[in-house]
Amino acid sequence: MVSKPRKIVLAYSGGLDTSVILLWLKENYACEVVAYLADLGQDENLDAAARRAKDLGATEVVVEDLQATFVEDYVWPMLRANAMYESSYLLGTSIARPLIATRQVAAAAKYEADALAHGATGKGNDQIRFELCYLALAPDIQVIAPWRKWDLNSRSKLLDYAERHGVDVADKRAGNQAPYSMDANLLHISYEGGELEDIAASPSPDMWIRTVAPQQAPDDAQHVQIEFEAGDPVAVDNKRLKGADLLRHLNQIAGRHGIGRADLVESRFVGMKSRGCYETPGATLLMQARRALEAITLDREVIRLRDDLMPRYATLVYNGLWFSPERELLQNMFDRSQACVTGTVNCQLYKGTVTITSRASKFSLVDQRIASFEDDAGVYNQADAEGFIKLNALRLQTLARRAKKIGKI
Repeated sequence: MVSKPRKIVLAYSGGLDTSVILLWLKENYACEVVAYLADLGQDENLDAAARRAKDLGATEVVVEDLQATFVEDYVWPMLRANAMYESSYLLGTSIARPLIATRQVAAAAKYEADALAHGATGKGNDQIRFELCYLALAPDIQVIAPWRKWDLNSRSKLLDYAERHGVDVADKRAGNQAPYSMDANLLHISYEGGELEDIAASPSPDMWIRTVAPQQAPDDAQHVQIEFEAGDPVAVDNKRLKGADLLRHLNQIAGRHGIGRADLVESRFVGMKSRGCYETPGATLLMQARRALEAITLDREVIRLRDDLMPRYATLVYNGLWFSPERELLQNMFDRSQACVTGTVNCQLYKGTVTITSRASKFSLVDQRIASFEDDAGVYNQADAEGFIKLNALRLQTLARRAKKIGKI
């Protein structure tokens, strides 16, 4: 039998759902609640959210600026793997959950809490991500997921509950709420639900926040140089920047040129298909620039192996298995592959597109003496190709002779 918690640390955002959850936890468990707010660069008024949590009766309110840690310890490692879920999603929400969970667990230890809670619904991936991370870090902690327990299963019921407890919901009653479920951080903004549930309907042009429509982007292309060291970006246009500042800067540049929009239907871990729209401008630019640099610094078979294993890695991140041994094993391999991914890449940004114009690295594997169409200076004997071709053709010839013998050709 699960014991009644003494103190709960809630992943709190300041919105209607987590505000109601804070009240509901206090009412149903009659215990102290610590509201935990993570600043991941979502550009929201966290001071106002903290005041609301205190007004609602939170015992403690913790606000942490995690932007630097988020980018350097979570986003950059993920990008070293070139991770994209189902070839389209750059995992902006997925990669934020393990960091928030880690800090919730730390807050639980600091405030001697014996339970953790989150506001994810019972239909989505986030409940899995939060809870797998919680239990990987604190295997004996109690987890409370109100959406799987309560009967407040509609927006009207949430509003009624909030009103009964003195929360001002007049603005919400008037219909002044976002028409989508949104999640934002320094890496991306996601949009789900609402009118997007009709997969045959185009999203409203007014929905997008971080990117302009490509048709409305500047008529003049912009050239950007990105410098990498061991796979991580370190400078833009010869100006060195720390991780969070660099990503924020590239978000602004790429967003201005309409780069980084995605409208896709993804396969949730819980088994359903779901539409999501995403804006990930800076990382979209970085992914293309990194692959251009990898093309000259990574061995052919290393690239192929990485590309074979990347979908597995991306699925682990998407499913909330950041702290699994298999993700860590793959991470070690990807990180090792990046040792020589150092150099500069020049990109042209124009109306939603990124074009690589040049790349350079002191670790380049491109040997012009070998690859040149001009005199190869004796370093490559073209006659050697004949034997290479014959050996590779041997099995094809054998198959063709057998087919001819049995009348297939």
